[in-house]
Amino acid sequence: MKYRTLGKTGLKVSVISLGTHQFSGEWAKTFSEQEVKTILARASELGINVIDAAECYGDHAVEAVIGKCLKNSRNRWILATKFGHAFSGAKKIGAWSVAQVRQQVEDSLRALQTDCLDLYQFHSGTNKDFDNQELWAMLNDQVRAGKIRFLGVSLSGEALSKSDLHQVHSAGEVGASVIQVVYNRLQRKAEEQVLPFCEEHQFGVLARVPLAKGFLSGNYRPGAVFPENDTRSTYSQEFNDEQLRRVEEIKRAEVPRGQNMAQWALAWCLKPRAVSSIVAGCKDIGQLEANAAAVEGLEN
Repeated sequence: MKYRTLGKTGLKVSVISLGTHQFSGEWAKTFSEQEVKTILARASELGINVIDAAECYGDHAVEAVIGKCLKNSRNRWILATKFGHAFSGAKKIGAWSVAQVRQQVEDSLRALQTDCLDLYQFHSGTNKDFDNQELWAMLNDQVRAGKIRFLGVSLSGEALSKSDLHQVHSAGEVGASVIQVVYNRLQRKAEEQVLPFCEEHQFGVLARVPLAKGFLSGNYRPGAVFPENDTRSTYSQEFNDEQLRRVEEIKRAEVPRGQNMAQWALAWCLKPRAVSSIVAGCKDIGQLEANAAAVEGLEN
């Protein structure tokens, strides 16, 4: 494994982080607690030291499974999670008031069975949510109290609107020092303003969706039809085919012959020095090991 410094936090993070949204069962597979425990143990053996979760991955359910699995190995990990949502029945809703987020802090600490969250990230909120100074004052109080080490901002999507850029440019003012952003070979908007700004101001960067929801895995060709429980089934066939045609062209023009395309795509995301780590999920141990192997040949 290779390691980089997460911006001005000074944290030494593995360049591959473990994304955990898939553990919620919202994707195409349901995970048992034992499966999650096995994946976390193998990730640690491979040198991965960052876990990225969120409050809304099953209403703290994924955090709770992680907490159980890491009960005896908490000190090996940098735990990153997020805030800003709650559940009303089965429906996820925004929950951005000071009182709501204060409760989310406590609920995440309890679920993860830890006294301190290493990275606590504003999670895909609007500028109105972001510009609440009382919210950030409370969160910085939590930092001073030792319940949070560092604050971050997880941007809402790949389009990188003016709203997202406002949050990036204002992050330092509210005490945040890490930006999480969609970045991959198909979705490169972050290169225009976000990555240069973060490098200039020493913000750590977590790049998520590195395989573009699996389009960059190299496993599909135009015309592929995805099952109903796959996120890509919600996109139009025209969109999916266009993405897959682009992937075929990238594979022909850029991927060295014989190299696994998914590993190439992961390593591609680490080319910019501004990127500290990429958040990659996995469905099983084999995929986890393949993700970790993407660092082979990476200089640092």
